[in-house]
This record gives sequence, C-alpha cells and structure tokens, in this order.
Amino acid sequence: MPEVELSEGTITLSPLRPDDVEAHLAGEDELLVRWLNGGPGTREGVDAYFRHCREQWDTGGPLRAFGVRTGADQVLAGTIDLRFAGEGLAPGQVNVAYGLYPSWRGRGLATRAVLLASRYAAGEGAAEAVIQVEPENPASAAVARRAGFTLGKPTRSKDGTRFDRYVGDLHAVAR
Repeated sequence: MPEVELSEGTITLSPLRPDDVEAHLAGEDELLVRWLNGGPGTREGVDAYFRHCREQWDTGGPLRAFGVRTGADQVLAGTIDLRFAGEGLAPGQVNVAYGLYPSWRGRGLATRAVLLASRYAAGEGAAEAVIQVEPENPASAAVARRAGFTLGKPTRSKDGTRFDRYVGDLHAVAR
C-alpha cells in the first residue's frame, strides 16, 4: 500500500488500516448509519470493506479511503473517501464522502478533512470535487459550504434518493 499521509497540523489523513476496525465500530452511531454507511456495521462487514479499501490503494483503483486522525496518538476520528469514478461523475470529477464519530463533531475537523482530501484529489488530476448531501442532512451541507463548495443542481440516485450536489473547483478549493 502506498505510504500516503496528509496533514495540516490538526488532522492527518492516512489510508484505513485493519486495526481501525474496532475504533470504527465503536464510533459508529445512528447518524453515520443513516447518512453514510447504509446500515449498522458488523466486524465482518467493516473488516471486508477496509480490506477492499486497501486493495483499491494497492491496485490504483478509483477509491481512496482515508482515516481522519487527530492528536499526538493519531486517534481515528472518522473517515473520508474519494471516488474518482462512479455514478453521476464526469471525467475529471471526484466524489467526496465523509463522516466523523460523535465525539469529534462540531470542531471543524470535517471541513479540514475535505480541504486536505481536495488537495490530494487535485494532485491526482481531478479538476472538480462533488459532495452529495441528502437535504435532511444540514450538518454535512454546512461542511461543504465552509470548504468553499457551491450548491449545484439537485440529483437523484438510481434508487430515487434526492441529493443536493455541492461542487468545488479544485484549483480554488484546494489552495
């Protein structure tokens, strides 16, 4: 796995690791389940997903999943994923999805993570980042706005879920 570690002094982003499974399960709450995970995590399911994330790093696949870490001991505070290909993305676009564990919310860490991940995505050749937020999730929309993203046209996923689509020019956002 490539040794990627991004930091701006308060948080560090580094690839998710097998030893993050326990911290992820301990940090998961109903908001993460509702907005990000799609269902409660199990040890087997999270372990399989983290192995998939590692395979994506190893093979240069379209997914880059980072742990959001903070403090001297690099405690796992949440996750942020970049997807360089997927439903509704044009060439040059990257989807950004993030979630923090309850005890880390409200401190500006998600905004910092989005900005740091955006810099990484720009370095990987992406020109524009997309954050898709369900309208009932104002906290996530606020992160997108604080990170300099602007509200674009709403979209619907294949299953009919409506999303507000926030777009960030990576040349401007990632500075």
